[in-house]
Amino acid sequence: MRIPDSFLDELVARSDIVDVVSGYVRLTKKGNNYWGLCPFHSEKTPSFSVSPQKQIYKCFGCGKGGGVVNFVMEAEQLPFVDAVRLLAQRANLEMPETGEAQGVREYRQRLLALNREAARYFHSVLRTPGGAAGVAYLKKRALSPATVTRFGLGAAPEGWDNLITAMGEKGYTKKELLDAGLVVKNEQGRLYDRFRNRVMFPIIDLRGEVIGFGGRVLDDSTPKYLNSPDTMVYNKSRNLFALNIARKSKQGRIILTEGYMDTISLHQAGFDCAVASLGTALTSEHAQLLSRYTKEVVICYDGDGAGVSAAQRAIPLLEGAGLKIRVLQMKGAKDPDELIKTQGRAAFERLLEQSENHIQYRLDKLSANFDLSDDAQRVEFMKGAVELVASLHSAVEREVYGARAAELAGVSPEAMAAEVKKELRRRLFREKKQQERRDLTPAQQLQPKARGLRYENVRSALAEEGVIRLMLLSPDLFRQAEGLEPEQFSSPLLGKVYRLLRQRWQQGLQVQLAGLAGELSGEEMSHVASFADQPESAAHAGRALADYIAVIQSEAFRRSGLDDAALLRAAQQRYKENKSYGGS
Repeated sequence: MRIPDSFLDELVARSDIVDVVSGYVRLTKKGNNYWGLCPFHSEKTPSFSVSPQKQIYKCFGCGKGGGVVNFVMEAEQLPFVDAVRLLAQRANLEMPETGEAQGVREYRQRLLALNREAARYFHSVLRTPGGAAGVAYLKKRALSPATVTRFGLGAAPEGWDNLITAMGEKGYTKKELLDAGLVVKNEQGRLYDRFRNRVMFPIIDLRGEVIGFGGRVLDDSTPKYLNSPDTMVYNKSRNLFALNIARKSKQGRIILTEGYMDTISLHQAGFDCAVASLGTALTSEHAQLLSRYTKEVVICYDGDGAGVSAAQRAIPLLEGAGLKIRVLQMKGAKDPDELIKTQGRAAFERLLEQSENHIQYRLDKLSANFDLSDDAQRVEFMKGAVELVASLHSAVEREVYGARAAELAGVSPEAMAAEVKKELRRRLFREKKQQERRDLTPAQQLQPKARGLRYENVRSALAEEGVIRLMLLSPDLFRQAEGLEPEQFSSPLLGKVYRLLRQRWQQGLQVQLAGLAGELSGEEMSHVASFADQPESAAHAGRALADYIAVIQSEAFRRSGLDDAALLRAAQQRYKENKSYGGS
């Protein structure tokens, strides 16, 4: 369905972008705009800007930008219609529901309902002979009936089509089962249950919907853990196991574990702030998601080499999301689940309170790789320590942890500080050189970041950007641009944007980028937002428009292959037209 433009106008008018974005990002006003850490990529210095005047956002780091609908699409990972629906609910507007988009929404709801029925089926199997192995496993892991019920745990029995049959009896088709990731198609086209002879862990999103499953094998089969594939309703890189519960915790932090059982054991022991990633390494999207619900994350990974490596990879991602990070080191157990079972809740709580600042943790792990009684290895340790300390953004942190590294290496704090200072100078020099190389190719800098949006004629495209910027600033200027047609634009994207904005003006609608969210891709909208956010003076808008149009039409004539005489006549005609635009 195509959502009526009039409805979009009202929706955008009721959805102030600063208010909406503030629900996801801590914003601080600086000048005319608001600034914060970008929710779409890891960063330590705010480069995410929100303009209340233009009702657009723009990140100068990752390049994403657009209006309020685009923001919700990106932040919630929703398609256009669902993002509009979410904003409509927020604004107490009744959403129009007809046509193709309604069909897509209904199918999405159908898959969610299927997942919910599948979770009920797996849970019910625990009460049947086919679930005996699953029940035995859960008892062996010391999970109480209340915990099993709270997390909706279940079992997938042995056999190839148990779920297919059970869901077929409820009216679900094999295509729906395939689209939900619950069945697999082999090379011969035969469908069979994805999960067989496994303990089942439903994955529940923040809205309480079952979006996928994890399954732990009950025999010697591989893989040990099997997870749902990405589907219309599930993306493992943008969801965390048990976050639907942990986000409501009053403990003031979130404990990040490696697996389902660690998380569930912690919840059963009273630590209701535990979460786990879903069969994948932590991503920047996970980190951004966590930053919405807490200011502090305690990494509680296994104590083996793989767990240490995973923690080292997670730290910069969490730090980039603006989170305070501590690391809990396992002592006397391989993981949180074993620690609680063998030593009890109090032992885990003590380790939790003793968890280290992530910088000290990284320094300790680095020193453990070297024999610091050997001079050559002390030097190698110092090289790594200097790089680590120089990467810290706070001068106070550099001084404190530089002194600790110096103590470990048996050198003076002054010597360490001098090496860190040299490393900082080297980093600044490299950054300066990189900037100089960028400055030497100004034409390249004028190109859109997305390779698919390259400008064939930069001179014309810059003028086209200027026209669009002016129209967004003062839509009445469309009256002075009657001779300018989208076909004269050198950039297909910019011609399309000009045409869409002109149509809105002709129909008496608001001329704003937010109204084009359903017409442009995220990549296209981000690029338009990047130049729309640039300053443009309203005082001489008529003259500027005439100049921009002259460039666009001149380049269009050149592309058409007209001879010099024709170009001269065209220029004379443009001069006459420019007089009517208010130019001098």
